[in-house]
Amino acid sequence: MALFRVLVVWAVGTVTMVVLAAILPDFRLQSADGDSATRIAITAAAGAGAFGLLSALVWPLLVRALLLVPAFVLGLLVFFLNASLLLIALDLAPVGNGTVGPETAVVVAAVMSAASSATSTALTVHDDGAYRRRLARLADRRRRRRDGRDGAAGHAGRPQPPGTVFLQLDGVGHDVLRDALRERPGAGGRTRPPLMEHVAAWAATTHRLTPWRTDWSSQTGASQLGILHGSNEDVPAFRWYEKESGEVMISNRPSSAAELQRRAAARSGHAGLLTDDGASRGNLFTGGADQLALVLSIAARRGRGNRSRSGYFAYFCDPANAARTAAAFIAELFREIGQSLAARARRDRPRVGRGGLYPFIRAFATVVERDVVVAAVIGDILSGRTAVYADLVAYDEVAHHSGPRGRDTHQVLRRLDRSLALIAKVIDHAPRDYRLVLLSDHGQSPGATFAARYGLTLQDLVRAGCGLPVPRRARRTRSGAEARVAARAALRRPEAAEVPDAAAVPAARTAPAQAARPHPPRDPVVLGSGNLGLVSFPGLPGRASREEIERHHPALLRTLAEHPGIGFLLVHSAEHGPVVLGRGGAEHRLDSGEGAENSPLGAFGPGAAEAVRRTAGFPHAADIMVNSACDPATGAVHAFEEQIGSHGGLGGEQSRPFLLWPRELTPPTADGSELVGAERVHEVLRRWLDEAAARPETAPPPADPPPAEELAAGRVP
Repeated sequence: MALFRVLVVWAVGTVTMVVLAAILPDFRLQSADGDSATRIAITAAAGAGAFGLLSALVWPLLVRALLLVPAFVLGLLVFFLNASLLLIALDLAPVGNGTVGPETAVVVAAVMSAASSATSTALTVHDDGAYRRRLARLADRRRRRRDGRDGAAGHAGRPQPPGTVFLQLDGVGHDVLRDALRERPGAGGRTRPPLMEHVAAWAATTHRLTPWRTDWSSQTGASQLGILHGSNEDVPAFRWYEKESGEVMISNRPSSAAELQRRAAARSGHAGLLTDDGASRGNLFTGGADQLALVLSIAARRGRGNRSRSGYFAYFCDPANAARTAAAFIAELFREIGQSLAARARRDRPRVGRGGLYPFIRAFATVVERDVVVAAVIGDILSGRTAVYADLVAYDEVAHHSGPRGRDTHQVLRRLDRSLALIAKVIDHAPRDYRLVLLSDHGQSPGATFAARYGLTLQDLVRAGCGLPVPRRARRTRSGAEARVAARAALRRPEAAEVPDAAAVPAARTAPAQAARPHPPRDPVVLGSGNLGLVSFPGLPGRASREEIERHHPALLRTLAEHPGIGFLLVHSAEHGPVVLGRGGAEHRLDSGEGAENSPLGAFGPGAAEAVRRTAGFPHAADIMVNSACDPATGAVHAFEEQIGSHGGLGGEQSRPFLLWPRELTPPTADGSELVGAERVHEVLRRWLDEAAARPETAPPPADPPPAEELAAGRVP
């Protein structure tokens, strides 16, 4: 049967080559004088055979040699490497006169790889016995390789306790998922199926859906660090300034991620959630796993010790996988360009720019990252690994630029549903039972950016409140002009001293000059993490107190607190401890509770005060923590970045992610209370792993193979 499949795939490759030679002008299988049909067929057969042999033998070596090449570059090289193999194959063919232009070779190689792969998959799937044997061989090979490393070969094949697969749908909030699981109205009073049909079926039968509440820093860095490593202490935002080193920590920078992981492990006293035979796929952090693919905290390493790139090798060593993913990558580029043009034509509001590198970033997140992570998870399941945690980032990336709810994100949710269904089908063939847990790290809140709504950035507003120069466009906005007037008056500084067009704020001209202040601080560092802003003063050592800030910048805090786009500020008072400031002079002293009845935090829901108080105790909390305003009716916020779907602070759905867990597991909380904070989620997931390890060993029930169309779409290895 195996020989029959090889012959059929070879025949399909031969026919494909003949057809392509007939329709592509730069691809020929005959000499200039012409050849007989028989000789053309022999040439095609020889070329197809040589190309298939080279793909099987040489391609894995090429991919392994390129593991140190950045993933984005590797994706672009796929077509050209495949074309090079075709050119070599035609030269090595013992008979025939095949020639092809370099540009055309890219097309021919891609089509041949796709046709051969589709044929092989179809033949294998329709032969149920062969398919089961193939899965068994893959699983046994992976188990033997792993057991050989672990010194536990004698345990291979024995029934085991159930494993657990945690799949993180990055940025998918509880309410977004709930809506995606409902039937939708259609034409003629009929209903349409849910956006995520397979997940909807699980929620209705085998799983339960539960929301949980993030910390104030509602973003992947803080949430995933807490979930995987049990501590997200001193992670105030996605990016923040550390005065002692003068550096900006950024959660998705490899060096920062490695340092955050080290700090979390030191605080929690353990390496992470996945230390017991675990795998980490597509995450910011390892979770203590020894099997890694696309893990950022080790991405800065170079050399053989960098196993994060092994996921690329496992996937791209099959040239058909490489060609399909590259083709899907290009299709996603055109999809994003088309959707961006359509949004512009419809005059959608709010809207942000989607040019530059963004189409490539989106295509990587929605295609390459998805394909590599899904393939790695499937390999982990077939090898019987105990715990797997994988992050699928597609929705989060698209929602930032298209909004949390809309046509673009609906398409992403449908594709994610198909990927999840594929993983669930492969679990049926695993050497052990598996529990599939879905979760998210945060949600997303919609809303126009702060700059689009008010005409100036947070940095502009801070500088204006400090009496520092700002761009002309910011000075011309109402809030910018008001901030400068207040700052100049408080500082007793004449407006014309620094601003050539002082007519924008004439009231400040008559203010007397300010006496020179000794040792003025350097310009403030202003950073944005979604709708959470951070203001630090490098010239003021340590955590600057409210009193110090008001002494150096007497108009700044009031300027920020009274701005309509800002919901509240957090500062630290030398006298009263952490204090929350809001509009109209509102002041909530968190330690004593004074002012709680009129707290600016009241508009941000239950638990806001506890979340802010916790962050106030972080050593690296900024001198001023700024949270944008939130519309209580719509949940809309104003990001301090170029995002119309944002997260990072308080307000709206961003703080409300989800857990979708099997009903056989114990509830997240014993009393049904709300699950609060990523560290609590870590405790729940660790408890579920411990419960699985304590269960009696059982063998998984047999199952039929997935349908052919699902395998073809999902590319089971």
